[in-house]
Amino acid sequence: MHEFRRRLISGLLLCGLIAGCTSQPESPEQSAEKNTADKKPKIALIMKSLANDFFSSMAKGAESHQQAHSEDYDLVVNGIKDERDLSRQVALVEEMVSSGVDAIVIAPADSKALVPALRRAREAGVVVINIDNKLDSEILQAEKISIPFVGPDNKAGAKKVGDYLATKLNTGDEVILLEGIRTSFNGTQRRLGFEAAMTAAGIKIVDSQSAQWEMSMANTLVSSMLSEHPNVKAILAANDSMALGALAAVRNSGKVGEVAIVGFDNIPAVQQAIKEGQILATADQHGGELAVFGIEHALRLVADPEAKVEDRETPVDLITAEVLK
Repeated sequence: MHEFRRRLISGLLLCGLIAGCTSQPESPEQSAEKNTADKKPKIALIMKSLANDFFSSMAKGAESHQQAHSEDYDLVVNGIKDERDLSRQVALVEEMVSSGVDAIVIAPADSKALVPALRRAREAGVVVINIDNKLDSEILQAEKISIPFVGPDNKAGAKKVGDYLATKLNTGDEVILLEGIRTSFNGTQRRLGFEAAMTAAGIKIVDSQSAQWEMSMANTLVSSMLSEHPNVKAILAANDSMALGALAAVRNSGKVGEVAIVGFDNIPAVQQAIKEGQILATADQHGGELAVFGIEHALRLVADPEAKVEDRETPVDLITAEVLK
């Protein structure tokens, strides 16, 4: 009998020491609320070609930001091998939605083709932020969605570069223009900015072709264009990869020092070429920070789904040899 009482008392004491021994178990609703409260937002960054230094810099900037704010959110970084691989970028959007991300920050390879996939992402409850290349407003309206754009005024940036180039040329000089992908909003805006600068200065664009943002294609096109237009004094390239391709063609044509080149993006290789006097100028849209701007905007909308959805303009600056000294 004494042994029984001893065991009973020991059991009661043990029960009192163990937290929750006599408490009610959590309901499924309470458990779900606790898990939601403890969960960090998961952000997917989807870019264009990671072979392009601009997007490589963007990825590094985003990863550095996440490491500094690791307690606030998780990050998944994706990109496509070829800037024209629209189907792969659409697939990435769908994969990220299926994986349960809270937000997608995307630099779309095409301003129109990605909209339906992003609409489906929104319908699945995913916050979507558009960076770098603005989605087509008419397609967004047709799909009945609003997606905020975080990025620079590409037209204004290109005009800054074109205006600077014009100070080195004379009225009536001939130039050629290398466009990006023509269905991309940023490509169109940069072309318009360059054209506005040349028109204002009385400089003639004698040829304008798309090199699809690609260095090798720009090299091939410029070689042909210089042969057809031997009096060309400058080349306006809508991104720095194409500017480097143009530089290679100018070298091969023996026209270094005779044909000025400008670009857009401020990648390291072009910075060096500007310092060496081989490229005249470029525009810096702060690629290392651009994804971060988008991520921060996404985190605000994840935290407050009722927040106002609005665009955010980011800086774009003229880069010349004087700036890089």
